[in-house]
Amino acid sequence: MKLYNRNIPYIVAIIMVLVSISCIGGIITYNNQRFNLNESGKDNIEFLIGVSQADLEEPWRIIMTEEIKEEAKKYPQLRVIYMEAAGSYEKQIQDIKELQAFGVDLLIVSPTSPEKLTPIVSEVYQKMPVIVLDRGIEGYDYTLYIGPDNGRVGKQVGEYMGKLLGERGGNVIEIKGASDSHPTRERSEGLSNILSEYNNITILEKIDASWNRDRAEDKMLEIYKRHQAIDVVFAHNDAMALGAYRAYTYYDYLHPIKFIGIDGLEGANGGLDLVEKGILACTYICPTGGKEAVQFAMDILNKQKGIPKKIILRTTLITPDNLDMYKAEQNKKATLKNPKDKIVLGFCNVGKEGGWREANSASIKNAAREADIELIYSEADLNQKRQIEILRSFINMKVDVISFSPVVESGWDQILREAKSADIPVIIADRMIKTEDDSLYTTFLGPDFREEGRRAARWVKGDFKEQHAVNIVEILGSKNSTPTVERKIGFEEVIADSEQFRIIHSVHGDYTFEKGKEIMKSYLDTETKYGNKIDVVYAHNDDMALGAIEAIEAFGLRPGIDIKIVSIDAIKAAILAIKDGKLNCSVECNPLLGPQLMKIVKDIVSNKQMPMMIITEETVFTKEAYTREWLNRPY
Repeated sequence: MKLYNRNIPYIVAIIMVLVSISCIGGIITYNNQRFNLNESGKDNIEFLIGVSQADLEEPWRIIMTEEIKEEAKKYPQLRVIYMEAAGSYEKQIQDIKELQAFGVDLLIVSPTSPEKLTPIVSEVYQKMPVIVLDRGIEGYDYTLYIGPDNGRVGKQVGEYMGKLLGERGGNVIEIKGASDSHPTRERSEGLSNILSEYNNITILEKIDASWNRDRAEDKMLEIYKRHQAIDVVFAHNDAMALGAYRAYTYYDYLHPIKFIGIDGLEGANGGLDLVEKGILACTYICPTGGKEAVQFAMDILNKQKGIPKKIILRTTLITPDNLDMYKAEQNKKATLKNPKDKIVLGFCNVGKEGGWREANSASIKNAAREADIELIYSEADLNQKRQIEILRSFINMKVDVISFSPVVESGWDQILREAKSADIPVIIADRMIKTEDDSLYTTFLGPDFREEGRRAARWVKGDFKEQHAVNIVEILGSKNSTPTVERKIGFEEVIADSEQFRIIHSVHGDYTFEKGKEIMKSYLDTETKYGNKIDVVYAHNDDMALGAIEAIEAFGLRPGIDIKIVSIDAIKAAILAIKDGKLNCSVECNPLLGPQLMKIVKDIVSNKQMPMMIITEETVFTKEAYTREWLNRPY
């Protein structure tokens, strides 16, 4: 039995906890006046940012804060004030109030408790921009969210675990972070969802160690006494995985155990070091978002256009097999294009789908022209085979970047491998794809389709609170397309907990006005005679909703009154229908992706690291909130 010295991890954490507030660059604000404490006495500070950190106990959060500091140094006109809540939501609320009193221009907050912090963050958002890091708050009262998809991380761990254990299967111990934190719940749920598909993998115990290495070590000392047939220990961060490993070394009679962690930090006893030493079977690099937070903060403060609503950071599996390759890629020198060279972008759109797609195409063409990017534009005419041929032609042309809006979700792996072999980065635009290897594309830019479905369902639930039975006709988009699949899932998620809402008819309308009208007319002509009353039409886009409105009027009913209608896109024609009371609600799906797409293209060519997903900002339009300004929309 070998004993280890129990050193307190990361001395930096102690220093930063003691210094709960700091101000880089000698700037402080009192009574709304800024004072420069630099020796020169010259006040050259343009922006002041406040950072409210949840805690500095875990190494990952220390690295997040360090990344913010390092990135902030690149902007001489910027100063940052830091406050740390020591895991207390009450203290964090007070910290945020103090940062407001200091007169900060923008708040960056990593919440201790999303539920408890939502009210204060919403309040601050009414006065200044707010960037939320790592743990999302409830609702949408923030400027930008940056963080990982923790549910997806849990699923990735489950998938790797299945491959690791193979047909034999095995027993697992799961070491969770703080029991009340969103990352903990989401990672655990993601893991459970995947392992439920395996009847030969058993989670023996789940324990909470609050992200702490020593606590994990203490608890695993007891676990090993109770369970001697453990095959895998999965910890929600690398520090706890190290604690579990240390406890394991105390016992000589245990059979070999594989340890899995998350974070993938650099440095001694970071995840990469532990994989290299053979202590961890794998880790998942989980970026902190600190650097990105400062970059977007400066874009926001400088009033740059095209700020997204969410940035979903990419997680990367690191094993002994790919560690050297990963390090080599990170050490590559940036291969910047000659500024005199013109960037060439090959873009393939899906084809004609109504007003939304027309606005989307125009936005991409105009933005490329304004950004001085050479655009090779083509359309797939809603045919995947044609789209693959177009993408292959872009590869043969040796364009700098490829982007496309996929006709359907699956069937793209081969052409993406061809692009990767040609060293051409690929941006998935507007619609997500399903792939076995998400490293085949660089990033996704577009809306959160599932959330659009949820928002539509929330409006329905809110409008029909008092009605006991609500019959819904759903007009779907194109079969197997990402928007269709995700909008349906999101809608059904929200209404699933209430028996009063029932989808009585669901049929594909291919996103066209004509199909929407045809479907509605057919249903009214055939089903209403049997007493199948319709309360709500949920259309997956505005064009189909507008077609349904015409059919309802022709049938002698009043759209928006006799039959409520909710749709997605918020094109100008839908806004007019809301104004006239014929459409009750339209959830925005912003088609103007051009400026953001061109910025991403330039960032990729400049060798900047890209997140996994960039989600656009969107809102909900209803009759009650109508304003004439809506009519100024460009689409």
